[in-house]
Amino acid sequence: MRDYLIITPCRNEADYARQTLDTIVAQTIRPKLWVIVDDGSTDQTPAILAEYAQKHDWIKVVRREDRGSRSVGPGVIDAFYAGLETVSDLKDFDYLCKLDLDLNLPEGYFQGLIERMEDNPRIGTCSGKAYFINDQGKSISEGIGDDVSVGASKFYRRTCFEQIGGFVRQVMWDGIDCHRCRMLGWVPCSWDDDDIRFIHLRPMGSSQKGILAGRFRWGYGQYFMGTSLAYITASALYRMTRPPLFFGGVAIWCGYVWSHLTGKPRYEDVAFRRFVRKCQWSFLMRGKAKAVREINQQQATAWQTI
Repeated sequence: MRDYLIITPCRNEADYARQTLDTIVAQTIRPKLWVIVDDGSTDQTPAILAEYAQKHDWIKVVRREDRGSRSVGPGVIDAFYAGLETVSDLKDFDYLCKLDLDLNLPEGYFQGLIERMEDNPRIGTCSGKAYFINDQGKSISEGIGDDVSVGASKFYRRTCFEQIGGFVRQVMWDGIDCHRCRMLGWVPCSWDDDDIRFIHLRPMGSSQKGILAGRFRWGYGQYFMGTSLAYITASALYRMTRPPLFFGGVAIWCGYVWSHLTGKPRYEDVAFRRFVRKCQWSFLMRGKAKAVREINQQQATAWQTI
């Protein structure tokens, strides 16, 4: 029971695509099917994808029309679903993964994730930790918490993905999904272990208009999800200590406050937003690691009754 599906939305990834393609080909457990959605690339990405699809019959390329620019957040999820719609029956797979095309993965990456999920049936989504290489050649963690799976590599138990209703087509899709998992009793998580640690060839949030624009967009996404001002302030202060130093955290806070002042819409599920704020308040009061353990224990009943 180790059949898994990968769906990869991509656009203009010629600089990184071969590295990701080669690391998937080299996996100790290869995917049963890999659907790569070329979201209107204007560089050499289509030629590279065609080359690999010709060599490997489990790689399928879906081509979308060029919209004229990269669209992160809802655009990425639209492309993801364009790929998912080509899959005849999702129940043919035990797991599925939304995977970016700018990653360098260790060869035992997916085997490591599957083995960890087999050991704990409540794990609904997981990943390894993402790192990037700075200008000095040093490996730097992207600082993602243990209580979420990384957006660049969302590995899901298929039943969990179906129960949470899949991804929301909005900027904070990769935060909303983990909270929905926890709300339904599943455990989202990631591990900083050597066998599943991977390199993000482009730093998180820098794919459209630069990394500061990405941080500003992240602030808006937190607002949309239902995050409180107190929690986003604490989060922004922490992010000031991560690259890009200071200004990254400021951009997050400004994105949130701008969204509030301009009356941007929020996620419509009021019960979900209430659950998010309850979790975040526990993170602030008890410390995140302890609070996550307590919440996961409390939500165990919800998982058992699904």
